[in-house]
Amino acid sequence: MTKVYPNASPLPKPSGGCTKAAADDSSSRVLTVWRKSLLFNCDGFTVFDADGNLVYRVDNYMSGNKGEIFLMDASGTSLLTIRRKKLSLTDSWLVFDGETADNPRFVVTKNVVNLLKSKRLLAQVTSPRKNTEVYEIEGSYSQRCCAVYDEKRRRVAEIKQKEASVKG
Repeated sequence: MTKVYPNASPLPKPSGGCTKAAADDSSSRVLTVWRKSLLFNCDGFTVFDADGNLVYRVDNYMSGNKGEIFLMDASGTSLLTIRRKKLSLTDSWLVFDGETADNPRFVVTKNVVNLLKSKRLLAQVTSPRKNTEVYEIEGSYSQRCCAVYDEKRRRVAEIKQKEASVKG
């Protein structure tokens, strides 16, 4: 398995966001997610690029509070705040810009399992500003294999287990 050795210097803020995840696409980015917080006593993740540079951090700042999570850039600036929607019949989360609590950018709703559907729809992301579905997440959490599709059914991101590199 290829190891990532984190560099000490943070990357500048990434431009562009999600890219199409295809093996033959030269514009795709491979990121490695470590379930390790940079903060003491927090449940979080650290995301590195293929060169070992810190790209994103995901932390909650309170080990017991799973209702609020922050996505930060390498310098620690909050890009998005994700809050669990209270008093909801389904598992739903509100996604806000920065650390604001007004006008959510997205609403993520976990799909209720439907055995009659052939596709494995995990969640839907809608935009309350446009009142439309923006993304669908399909796959399997347990197999660590998910894909994110935009409204035109183009794959914009893919999550999969890291592949081992075989060397003689």
